[in-house]
Amino acid sequence: MLIGYSSSAVIIFQAARAAGASTEQIGSWMMALGIGMGLTTFGLSWRYKMPIITAWSTPGAALLVTSLEGISMPEAIGAFVFSAILITLSGITGWFERIIDRIPLPLAAAMLSGILFQFGIDAFLSLQSRLGLVLTMFIVYLVAKKFIPRYTILLVLIVGLLWCGFQELLDFSGFTLAINVPQLVTPSISLSALIGVGIPLYVVTMVSQNIPGIAVLRTAGYRAPISPIISCTGITTLLLAPFGGFAINLAAITAAICTGPEAHADSTKRYVAGLSTGVFYLLLGVFGSAIAALFTAFPAEFVLALAGLALLSTIANSLYTAVSDDASREAAVITFVVTASGISLFGIGAAFWGLLAGGIANFVFSRKTLFK
Repeated sequence: MLIGYSSSAVIIFQAARAAGASTEQIGSWMMALGIGMGLTTFGLSWRYKMPIITAWSTPGAALLVTSLEGISMPEAIGAFVFSAILITLSGITGWFERIIDRIPLPLAAAMLSGILFQFGIDAFLSLQSRLGLVLTMFIVYLVAKKFIPRYTILLVLIVGLLWCGFQELLDFSGFTLAINVPQLVTPSISLSALIGVGIPLYVVTMVSQNIPGIAVLRTAGYRAPISPIISCTGITTLLLAPFGGFAINLAAITAAICTGPEAHADSTKRYVAGLSTGVFYLLLGVFGSAIAALFTAFPAEFVLALAGLALLSTIANSLYTAVSDDASREAAVITFVVTASGISLFGIGAAFWGLLAGGIANFVFSRKTLFK
C-alpha cells in the first residue's frame, strides 16, 4: 500500500489538474480510486483465495496528464466511462483471456522481470543520495533474510522509518487529516475525447497494466480466472468514473510483493495479504488526498529502496522461470531486455513491446506460431 501510493499519487494530482479539477474534485478522484482498489482487491482475494491486487492505472494517469488539456471535466469523465465499457466488454466476451492463455510462461516471466528490474536498480542508485539510509535498510534486509525471512520487508520498513525519524527526514507540513467528499460529475459525450482519451486509456490500461498483472499471478503459480477479474475491474471503473475513478486494473508491482514467499511460505494463505491491502486501500479512499499528502513526507530514497528490496525475490524467481527452458531462453532474454529498456512508442509502454519482440523471436527461433 505504501509503495502503491507513494510511487505515483503525484501523477494522479497532475492528471486531475490537467482536467481542471478543483481541490475538492482531486480529493474525490483519490477517494474513488482508493475505494475502487479496496473493494476489488478485498473482494477478488476473498472470492478466489488468491492475492489478487488491483491498482489505478499509473501509465493511464501519465497519459491523462498530457491528453486532457483543452478537454472539459464532463468530457473527461465521459471518456473514462467509455474506456470502462471497453474493459468490461473485454472481460465479458473472454477474448482477452484467450490471448493471454497463448502467451508462453517464460516470455511472461521475462516481461515481469523486465518491469521490476528498474525498481531494483533504483534502490541501489539511491545510495548515491542517501547512503546511510539505504545502506542500513540493505543490511537489515540481508540479516533478516538469513534468519527471519518471513518478516524481512516489515523489518526493513520499520528500520527505514526509524532512521528517517532520527535523521529528521520526515516532513509532515503538508498533511491535514480530513475526510473526502465525493464530487459527482455528469459525463458528457465528445467524439474527440472518446477517440483521443478514452481509447488510448483503454489500450494503455489493458497492455501496460492488466497483461503484467496477469503475468505476476501466472509466474507465482496462480491460475486465476482472468475474464471475471477483468469484468470486475471494468464494472467497478464504470461505477466510479463519474467521481474520478478513471481506471481500476490488475496491479503488477504491488502484486509482486503480495504473491511472493515473504507474504507467506504457504502460497494458499497469501490471499490474506490481498485482504489486508484491500482494507488499507479502503481507509485511504476515505481520507484520500490527505493520506496521499502524508506520503510526500517520506524521502524518495526510502520509497525506492523499500520497493526495490521488496521485489528482489520476485525478480530472481521471474528470471529463473524465464531462462529455465532452453528452447525459449533467447526469446525470453530479448523480452527481458526490451522491457527493461523502458522504451515507449505510440504511447504504449515497454511491457507490450518486450512481449512483442520476444514473441517474434520465439516464432523465428522455433519456426512455430507466435503463441503456443
